[in-house]
Amino acid sequence: MNSLPNCPKCNSEYTYEDGGFLICPECAHQWIAGLEDINDENENVVKDANGNILNDGDSVMIIKDLKVKGASSSLKKGTKVKNIRLVDGDHNIDCKIDGFGAMSLKSEFVKKV
Repeated sequence: MNSLPNCPKCNSEYTYEDGGFLICPECAHQWIAGLEDINDENENVVKDANGNILNDGDSVMIIKDLKVKGASSSLKKGTKVKNIRLVDGDHNIDCKIDGFGAMSLKSEFVKKV
């Protein structure tokens, strides 16, 4: 019999232990037994296009040309953006880009440098 607790996210009974973590194969949620509340606080994690976790103050690079509404030119692939700030919403990165000014970007179009 499985004496492990059900998944706190989807309530699946098929959890298993891997090292010090408990893992749910149905929703891929990972947690440490007894620390479910701590993981729930960090649900709004912002990840770049490669799956790296982004933090305030990080530097990122744009991975594809992006058209900018109201601008005559676009942001080119490889443009480095320093000192990002994470915000809630669809465009979850606020930053200043040289030559463009204040900008909001989606995290799926950047990679961490």
